[in-house]
Amino acid sequence: MFLKSFEFPSYKCEEEYLNNIRMTCYNTMYPFKILIEKELNTVDFEPITIFHGGNGCGKTTVLNVIAEKLKLKRFSLYNRSNFFDEYLKFCDNFKLNDITSTSKIITSDDVFDYMIDMRYLNEGVHREREKIFDEYTKIKNENYSFDSLDDYENLKKRNTVKKTTKSKFVSSNLNSNINQKSNGENAYLYFVENIVENGLYILDEPENSLSPENQLKLVSFIEESVRFFNCQFIISTHSPFLLALKDAKIYDLDKSPSVICNWKELDNIKIYEKFFREKF
Repeated sequence: MFLKSFEFPSYKCEEEYLNNIRMTCYNTMYPFKILIEKELNTVDFEPITIFHGGNGCGKTTVLNVIAEKLKLKRFSLYNRSNFFDEYLKFCDNFKLNDITSTSKIITSDDVFDYMIDMRYLNEGVHREREKIFDEYTKIKNENYSFDSLDDYENLKKRNTVKKTTKSKFVSSNLNSNINQKSNGENAYLYFVENIVENGLYILDEPENSLSPENQLKLVSFIEESVRFFNCQFIISTHSPFLLALKDAKIYDLDKSPSVICNWKELDNIKIYEKFFREKF
């Protein structure tokens, strides 16, 4: 455990601050007024803490505020306003242990950017492979004479082509960085590569781009990271698989004020249950 609790601004603090500034020239006071109705004055954490709720309920705002207050490493931009830093001044936290340098927030944008990078890498490797195919064909069909040392490299390639198949020639000359995994597999791989021992990790809807099978793999990975590798997780999710994480503490932001509940009590889970009962 790294983070024990986090305090958000009270209704009184927000009102006093907003009353002391002129609001006529601002279209938004974000993140002020977003979480007030949820009454999230103090959040107490467990090794796995989950914020659940529909779109617009504020769960991503909760994660961004916590991540910024703790100065966690992050890679992608996020929604903020001129008032974000002011809002953070009213927040506080209680730590059980120092936050390690490996701790970070991982968002859907991070995973998506990684998948795009892998796609571009694969496209580059494919283009390079086509060039080597053409080179193989050219060398095999042309006659090379060994008249000087300048022809030595061509002669070596010629002899190599004569001794090997096209596929082996390409394999031996290609910088084999090609990734044959699907988008979902790459998304899962991103979490595995970025979550290491002794860290606090904030995951914003990690189920995006993951199949049910890979979501279950991620569930096992998170549970094992907590049990064996001293990790703590704060997660926002709609996924029934992630909501069922063992011993997870769930804040339901669909309720105003928010409540702590068992995953089976969530309205979304009841919708899933009703759907499958009717279909089967």
